[in-house]
Amino acid sequence: MKIISTSQLVAGMVLAEDVATQKMNKLLDKGTVLTNKDIAKLLFYSVPSVIIKDESVPEDPSIVPVTEGLTSSERLKQSKAFIEFKQDFEACASKFQQDIDDIVKNHAPLDVEKMLSPIYALLKKGKNTNEVFEILSNLRHYDDATYTHCINVALASNILAQWLRWDEHEIEIATLSGLFHDIGKLAIPDEIIRKPGPLDAEELKIMRTHPQKGYEVLKDLDISTHVKNAALMHHERCDGSGYPLAITAPQIDRYAKLVSIIDVYDAMTSARYYREALCPFIAISMFEDEGFKRYDAEMILCFLENIVNTYLLDTVRLNTGEVGEIVFINRTNLSKPTIKVGDDYIDLSKLNGVYIQELV
Repeated sequence: MKIISTSQLVAGMVLAEDVATQKMNKLLDKGTVLTNKDIAKLLFYSVPSVIIKDESVPEDPSIVPVTEGLTSSERLKQSKAFIEFKQDFEACASKFQQDIDDIVKNHAPLDVEKMLSPIYALLKKGKNTNEVFEILSNLRHYDDATYTHCINVALASNILAQWLRWDEHEIEIATLSGLFHDIGKLAIPDEIIRKPGPLDAEELKIMRTHPQKGYEVLKDLDISTHVKNAALMHHERCDGSGYPLAITAPQIDRYAKLVSIIDVYDAMTSARYYREALCPFIAISMFEDEGFKRYDAEMILCFLENIVNTYLLDTVRLNTGEVGEIVFINRTNLSKPTIKVGDDYIDLSKLNGVYIQELV
Protein backbone atom coordinates (compact mmCIF):
# COMPACT_ATOMS: atom_id res chain seq x y z
CA MET A 1 0.00 0.00 0.00
CA LYS A 2 1.10 3.56 -0.69
CA ILE A 3 -0.04 6.93 0.66
CA ILE A 4 -0.68 9.14 -2.37
CA SER A 5 -1.39 12.87 -2.30
CA THR A 6 -4.89 13.47 -3.71
CA SER A 7 -3.51 15.93 -6.24
CA GLN A 8 -1.37 13.11 -7.70
CA LEU A 9 -4.12 10.54 -8.16
CA VAL A 10 -4.93 9.22 -11.62
CA ALA A 11 -7.92 7.24 -12.86
CA GLY A 12 -7.52 3.48 -12.41
CA MET A 13 -5.83 3.56 -9.00
CA VAL A 14 -7.55 1.36 -6.39
CA LEU A 15 -8.32 2.48 -2.84
CA ALA A 16 -6.79 0.25 -0.16
CA GLU A 17 -8.86 1.86 2.62
CA ASP A 18 -12.17 3.70 3.02
CA VAL A 19 -11.99 7.48 2.59
CA ALA A 20 -13.93 9.82 4.88
CA THR A 21 -14.15 13.56 5.51
CA GLN A 22 -12.78 15.19 8.66
CA LYS A 23 -16.28 14.79 10.12
CA MET A 24 -16.08 11.04 9.39
CA ASN A 25 -18.65 11.04 6.59
CA LYS A 26 -17.65 8.28 4.17
CA LEU A 27 -16.80 9.47 0.67
CA LEU A 28 -15.49 6.34 -1.06
CA ASP A 29 -15.24 2.65 -0.18
CA LYS A 30 -12.17 0.46 0.06
CA GLY A 31 -11.61 -1.26 -3.27
CA THR A 32 -13.01 1.61 -5.36
CA VAL A 33 -11.33 1.86 -8.76
CA LEU A 34 -10.91 5.60 -9.02
CA THR A 35 -12.45 7.53 -11.89
CA ASN A 36 -11.86 11.19 -12.73
CA LYS A 37 -15.19 11.89 -11.05
CA ASP A 38 -13.97 10.22 -7.83
CA ILE A 39 -10.74 12.26 -7.94
CA ALA A 40 -12.77 15.44 -8.40
CA LYS A 41 -14.82 14.49 -5.34
CA LEU A 42 -11.70 14.03 -3.20
CA LEU A 43 -10.30 17.36 -4.38
CA PHE A 44 -13.67 18.98 -3.74
CA TYR A 45 -13.60 17.80 -0.13
CA SER A 46 -9.94 18.80 0.33
CA VAL A 47 -8.91 15.25 1.25
CA PRO A 48 -5.09 15.57 1.51
CA SER A 49 -4.11 11.97 0.71
CA VAL A 50 -5.46 8.44 0.36
CA ILE A 51 -4.06 4.92 0.65
CA ILE A 52 -3.74 3.15 -2.68
CA LYS A 53 -2.97 -0.48 -3.51
CA ASP A 54 0.62 -0.83 -4.75
CA GLU A 55 -0.25 -2.70 -7.92
CA SER A 56 -2.59 0.07 -9.08
CA VAL A 57 0.08 2.81 -9.09
CA PRO A 58 1.43 3.32 -12.62
CA GLU A 59 5.20 3.67 -12.95
CA ASP A 60 5.00 6.52 -15.44
CA PRO A 61 1.56 8.21 -15.44
CA SER A 62 1.16 10.72 -18.24
CA ILE A 63 -1.39 13.02 -19.74
CA VAL A 64 -3.77 11.31 -22.16
CA PRO A 65 -3.07 12.54 -25.68
CA VAL A 66 -5.57 14.93 -27.22
CA THR A 67 -7.93 13.28 -29.68
CA GLU A 68 -6.92 13.78 -33.29
CA GLY A 69 -9.17 15.92 -35.48
CA LEU A 70 -10.18 19.56 -35.65
CA THR A 71 -12.45 19.93 -32.62
CA SER A 72 -13.72 23.20 -31.12
CA SER A 73 -10.78 23.21 -28.73
CA GLU A 74 -8.28 22.61 -31.54
CA ARG A 75 -9.80 25.41 -33.60
CA LEU A 76 -9.44 27.78 -30.66
CA LYS A 77 -5.84 26.77 -30.02
CA GLN A 78 -4.93 27.49 -33.63
CA SER A 79 -6.43 30.99 -33.50
CA LYS A 80 -4.27 34.11 -33.41
CA ALA A 81 -6.12 35.32 -30.28
CA PHE A 82 -5.27 32.15 -28.35
CA ILE A 83 -1.62 32.08 -29.42
CA GLU A 84 -1.13 35.72 -28.43
CA PHE A 85 -2.96 35.23 -25.13
CA LYS A 86 -0.82 32.19 -24.29
CA GLN A 87 2.39 34.12 -24.94
CA ASP A 88 1.22 37.07 -22.83
CA PHE A 89 -0.01 34.74 -20.08
CA GLU A 90 3.39 33.08 -19.80
CA ALA A 91 5.13 36.46 -19.75
CA CYS A 92 2.70 37.64 -17.06
CA ALA A 93 3.40 34.56 -14.91
CA SER A 94 7.16 35.06 -15.27
CA LYS A 95 6.89 38.75 -14.32
CA PHE A 96 4.65 37.90 -11.35
CA GLN A 97 7.21 35.37 -10.13
CA GLN A 98 9.97 37.97 -10.24
CA ASP A 99 7.89 40.64 -8.52
CA ILE A 100 6.49 38.42 -5.79
CA ASP A 101 9.86 36.84 -5.02
CA ASP A 102 11.27 40.35 -4.67
CA ILE A 103 8.52 41.25 -2.19
CA VAL A 104 8.81 38.04 -0.14
CA LYS A 105 12.60 37.58 -0.15
CA ASN A 106 13.89 41.15 -0.48
CA HIS A 107 11.05 43.01 1.28
CA ALA A 108 10.53 45.21 -1.78
CA PRO A 109 7.59 47.67 -1.56
CA LEU A 110 4.29 46.51 -3.00
CA ASP A 111 3.14 48.40 -6.09
CA VAL A 112 -0.47 47.30 -6.59
CA GLU A 113 -0.90 49.09 -9.92
CA LYS A 114 2.26 47.45 -11.27
CA MET A 115 1.07 44.01 -10.16
CA LEU A 116 -2.41 44.43 -11.65
CA SER A 117 -1.40 45.98 -14.97
CA PRO A 118 -0.47 42.72 -16.80
CA ILE A 119 -3.57 40.98 -15.39
CA TYR A 120 -5.90 43.65 -16.79
CA ALA A 121 -3.98 43.61 -20.07
CA LEU A 122 -4.77 39.89 -20.41
CA LEU A 123 -8.43 40.49 -19.64
CA LYS A 124 -8.63 43.02 -22.49
CA LYS A 125 -7.46 40.36 -24.94
CA GLY A 126 -10.96 38.91 -25.18
CA LYS A 127 -14.12 40.42 -26.61
CA ASN A 128 -15.94 39.63 -23.36
CA THR A 129 -15.59 37.66 -20.12
CA ASN A 130 -16.88 34.45 -21.72
CA GLU A 131 -14.20 34.53 -24.41
CA VAL A 132 -11.42 35.11 -21.86
CA PHE A 133 -12.73 32.27 -19.70
CA GLU A 134 -12.91 29.97 -22.73
CA ILE A 135 -9.26 30.69 -23.53
CA LEU A 136 -8.30 30.10 -19.89
CA SER A 137 -10.14 26.78 -19.97
CA ASN A 138 -7.83 25.66 -22.76
CA LEU A 139 -4.64 26.74 -20.95
CA ARG A 140 -4.55 23.67 -18.72
CA HIS A 141 -1.21 22.01 -19.40
CA TYR A 142 1.12 23.84 -17.05
CA ASP A 143 2.79 22.05 -14.16
CA ASP A 144 1.28 22.68 -10.74
CA ALA A 145 3.27 25.90 -10.28
CA THR A 146 2.16 28.43 -7.69
CA TYR A 147 2.66 31.34 -10.05
CA THR A 148 0.55 30.16 -13.02
CA HIS A 149 -2.16 29.00 -10.62
CA CYS A 150 -2.26 32.45 -9.01
CA ILE A 151 -2.58 34.13 -12.42
CA ASN A 152 -5.43 31.75 -13.31
CA VAL A 153 -7.22 32.45 -10.05
CA ALA A 154 -6.71 36.22 -10.37
CA LEU A 155 -8.19 36.28 -13.89
CA ALA A 156 -11.12 34.02 -13.03
CA SER A 157 -11.82 35.90 -9.77
CA ASN A 158 -12.03 39.11 -11.77
CA ILE A 159 -14.46 37.46 -14.19
CA LEU A 160 -16.66 36.03 -11.41
CA ALA A 161 -16.77 39.43 -9.70
CA GLN A 162 -17.95 40.91 -13.01
CA TRP A 163 -20.59 38.21 -13.35
CA LEU A 164 -21.76 39.08 -9.82
CA ARG A 165 -22.02 42.73 -10.95
CA TRP A 166 -19.63 44.01 -8.28
CA ASP A 167 -18.39 47.57 -8.75
CA GLU A 168 -14.98 48.45 -10.18
CA HIS A 169 -13.28 48.78 -6.79
CA GLU A 170 -14.68 45.43 -5.60
CA ILE A 171 -13.55 43.75 -8.83
CA GLU A 172 -10.02 45.07 -8.28
CA ILE A 173 -9.94 43.68 -4.73
CA ALA A 174 -11.26 40.33 -6.00
CA THR A 175 -8.48 40.26 -8.62
CA LEU A 176 -5.80 41.03 -6.04
CA SER A 177 -7.28 38.43 -3.68
CA GLY A 178 -6.92 35.79 -6.37
CA LEU A 179 -3.43 36.93 -7.28
CA PHE A 180 -2.09 36.74 -3.70
CA HIS A 181 -4.20 33.90 -2.27
CA ASP A 182 -1.43 31.27 -2.45
CA ILE A 183 1.52 33.51 -1.61
CA GLY A 184 2.04 31.47 1.57
CA LYS A 185 3.28 28.54 -0.54
CA LEU A 186 6.44 30.55 -1.18
CA ALA A 187 7.23 30.15 2.53
CA ILE A 188 6.89 26.36 2.34
CA PRO A 189 10.22 24.50 1.88
CA ASP A 190 11.03 24.04 -1.79
CA GLU A 191 11.62 20.32 -1.35
CA ILE A 192 7.99 19.95 -0.30
CA ILE A 193 6.54 22.19 -3.04
CA ARG A 194 8.56 20.43 -5.75
CA LYS A 195 8.56 16.90 -4.35
CA PRO A 196 7.87 14.56 -7.30
CA GLY A 197 6.25 11.89 -5.15
CA PRO A 198 3.41 11.97 -2.60
CA LEU A 199 3.81 14.04 0.57
CA ASP A 200 4.00 12.16 3.85
CA ALA A 201 1.85 13.09 6.86
CA GLU A 202 4.33 15.60 8.25
CA GLU A 203 4.86 17.24 4.87
CA LEU A 204 1.10 17.54 4.35
CA LYS A 205 0.83 19.17 7.76
CA ILE A 206 3.45 21.72 6.73
CA MET A 207 1.75 22.32 3.39
CA ARG A 208 -1.53 23.09 5.14
CA THR A 209 0.14 25.96 7.00
CA HIS A 210 0.39 28.02 3.80
CA PRO A 211 -2.77 30.07 4.53
CA GLN A 212 -1.31 31.36 7.83
CA LYS A 213 2.07 31.92 6.20
CA GLY A 214 0.41 33.87 3.39
CA TYR A 215 -1.32 36.10 5.89
CA GLU A 216 1.98 36.68 7.70
CA VAL A 217 3.62 37.80 4.44
CA LEU A 218 0.77 40.21 3.63
CA LYS A 219 -0.23 41.54 7.05
CA ASP A 220 2.17 44.50 7.10
CA LEU A 221 1.91 45.37 3.40
CA ASP A 222 -0.14 48.31 2.12
CA ILE A 223 -2.94 46.22 0.66
CA SER A 224 -6.64 45.68 1.41
CA THR A 225 -7.54 43.68 4.51
CA HIS A 226 -9.81 41.61 2.26
CA VAL A 227 -6.76 40.45 0.27
CA LYS A 228 -5.01 39.43 3.49
CA ASN A 229 -8.13 37.58 4.64
CA ALA A 230 -8.41 35.78 1.30
CA ALA A 231 -4.88 34.42 1.77
CA LEU A 232 -5.80 33.22 5.27
CA MET A 233 -9.33 31.95 4.56
CA HIS A 234 -9.39 30.56 1.00
CA HIS A 235 -9.49 26.99 2.34
CA GLU A 236 -12.32 27.74 4.78
CA ARG A 237 -15.78 26.40 3.91
CA CYS A 238 -19.22 27.78 4.74
CA ASP A 239 -20.19 24.61 6.65
CA GLY A 240 -17.10 24.81 8.88
CA SER A 241 -15.30 21.90 7.22
CA GLY A 242 -12.32 23.94 6.01
CA TYR A 243 -8.99 24.99 7.51
CA PRO A 244 -7.00 26.50 9.21
CA LEU A 245 -9.68 28.08 11.43
CA ALA A 246 -12.70 25.82 10.72
CA ILE A 247 -14.96 28.90 10.71
CA THR A 248 -18.41 29.09 9.11
CA ALA A 249 -20.04 31.33 6.51
CA PRO A 250 -20.70 34.47 8.64
CA GLN A 251 -17.04 34.61 9.71
CA ILE A 252 -15.48 34.12 6.28
CA ASP A 253 -14.49 37.21 4.31
CA ARG A 254 -16.64 37.40 1.16
CA TYR A 255 -13.55 37.80 -1.03
CA ALA A 256 -12.18 34.58 0.45
CA LYS A 257 -15.51 32.92 -0.38
CA LEU A 258 -15.16 34.01 -3.99
CA VAL A 259 -11.52 32.95 -4.31
CA SER A 260 -12.22 29.56 -2.70
CA ILE A 261 -14.60 28.65 -5.54
CA ILE A 262 -12.11 29.63 -8.23
CA ASP A 263 -9.19 27.97 -6.39
CA VAL A 264 -10.93 24.58 -6.23
CA TYR A 265 -12.28 24.78 -9.77
CA ASP A 266 -8.84 25.61 -11.15
CA ALA A 267 -7.21 22.81 -9.13
CA MET A 268 -9.70 20.28 -10.49
CA THR A 269 -9.61 21.37 -14.12
CA SER A 270 -5.88 22.08 -14.61
CA ALA A 271 -3.61 19.37 -16.03
CA ARG A 272 -0.73 18.00 -14.02
CA TYR A 273 2.39 16.32 -15.40
CA TYR A 274 1.08 12.96 -14.13
CA ARG A 275 -2.59 13.20 -15.24
CA GLU A 276 -4.86 14.98 -17.67
CA ALA A 277 -7.07 17.87 -16.63
CA LEU A 278 -10.29 16.74 -14.98
CA CYS A 279 -13.32 17.53 -17.13
CA PRO A 280 -15.00 20.86 -16.21
CA PHE A 281 -18.40 19.16 -16.27
CA ILE A 282 -17.27 16.70 -13.60
CA ALA A 283 -16.26 19.69 -11.48
CA ILE A 284 -19.57 21.42 -12.22
CA SER A 285 -21.42 18.25 -11.19
CA MET A 286 -19.58 18.20 -7.85
CA PHE A 287 -20.45 21.83 -7.19
CA GLU A 288 -24.10 21.21 -8.13
CA ASP A 289 -24.41 18.15 -5.89
CA GLU A 290 -22.73 19.46 -2.75
CA GLY A 291 -21.27 22.89 -3.37
CA PHE A 292 -24.18 24.86 -1.95
CA LYS A 293 -23.36 23.60 1.55
CA ARG A 294 -19.66 24.39 1.36
CA TYR A 295 -19.62 27.59 -0.69
CA ASP A 296 -21.58 30.84 -0.83
CA ALA A 297 -24.87 29.98 -2.57
CA GLU A 298 -25.19 33.19 -4.60
CA MET A 299 -21.59 33.04 -5.79
CA ILE A 300 -21.59 29.36 -6.69
CA LEU A 301 -24.88 29.62 -8.61
CA CYS A 302 -23.65 32.65 -10.55
CA PHE A 303 -20.36 30.91 -11.30
CA LEU A 304 -21.96 27.68 -12.53
CA GLU A 305 -24.63 29.37 -14.63
CA ASN A 306 -22.02 31.46 -16.43
CA ILE A 307 -19.24 28.94 -16.95
CA VAL A 308 -21.51 26.40 -18.63
CA ASN A 309 -22.30 29.03 -21.26
CA THR A 310 -18.59 29.24 -22.14
CA TYR A 311 -18.72 25.56 -23.19
CA LEU A 312 -21.74 25.89 -25.51
CA LEU A 313 -20.91 24.41 -28.96
CA ASP A 314 -17.76 22.76 -27.58
CA THR A 315 -16.88 19.23 -28.69
CA VAL A 316 -17.07 16.65 -25.89
CA ARG A 317 -16.66 12.93 -25.35
CA LEU A 318 -19.19 11.08 -23.21
CA ASN A 319 -18.24 8.23 -20.89
CA THR A 320 -19.97 5.96 -23.42
CA GLY A 321 -17.29 6.91 -25.96
CA GLU A 322 -19.65 8.97 -28.13
CA VAL A 323 -18.37 12.35 -29.36
CA GLY A 324 -20.68 15.28 -29.95
CA GLU A 325 -21.31 18.98 -29.55
CA ILE A 326 -23.02 20.81 -26.67
CA VAL A 327 -26.09 22.45 -28.18
CA PHE A 328 -28.32 23.23 -25.20
CA ILE A 329 -27.75 23.97 -21.50
CA ASN A 330 -30.26 22.47 -19.08
CA ARG A 331 -30.75 25.21 -16.48
CA THR A 332 -31.98 22.81 -13.79
CA ASN A 333 -29.07 20.41 -14.34
CA LEU A 334 -26.10 22.44 -15.55
CA SER A 335 -23.63 19.56 -15.67
CA LYS A 336 -25.90 17.58 -18.01
CA PRO A 337 -26.53 19.54 -21.21
CA THR A 338 -27.99 18.26 -24.47
CA ILE A 339 -25.40 16.85 -26.88
CA LYS A 340 -25.72 16.54 -30.67
CA VAL A 341 -24.11 13.28 -31.77
CA GLY A 342 -24.37 12.88 -35.52
CA ASP A 343 -28.03 13.43 -36.32
CA ASP A 344 -29.17 12.49 -32.80
CA TYR A 345 -29.72 14.69 -29.74
CA ILE A 346 -28.88 13.24 -26.32
CA ASP A 347 -30.38 14.98 -23.28
CA LEU A 348 -27.99 13.95 -20.50
CA SER A 349 -30.38 15.23 -17.83
CA LYS A 350 -32.70 12.34 -18.70
CA LEU A 351 -30.03 9.62 -18.61
CA ASN A 352 -28.60 8.03 -15.48
CA GLY A 353 -24.92 7.17 -15.52
CA VAL A 354 -24.10 9.03 -18.75
CA TYR A 355 -21.99 12.13 -18.43
CA ILE A 356 -19.38 14.27 -20.19
CA GLN A 357 -16.01 12.66 -19.61
CA GLU A 358 -13.79 15.18 -21.38
CA LEU A 359 -13.61 18.16 -23.69
CA VAL A 360 -11.90 17.35 -27.00
